[in-house]
Amino acid sequence: MSLLVVYVALIIVGDVISYFVGLAVERAVPGASLPVFLAMYFGSLWIAWILAVRFTAPRPQAQPQ
Repeated sequence: MSLLVVYVALIIVGDVISYFVGLAVERAVPGASLPVFLAMYFGSLWIAWILAVRFTAPRPQAQPQ
């Protein structure tokens, strides 16, 4: 369950970043804003999954001596 919570949180952060970058690109070059936004959106889905798995991976237990 924690994996999904972390993933959704990372997706929300990635979507907000993608939105604002797309908005900035639209003001400079209107025709390029959609490809930039879509690339960042789908990239954030992929990167968020990798980070969520890494953040929620079980930690190895120390071996008692």
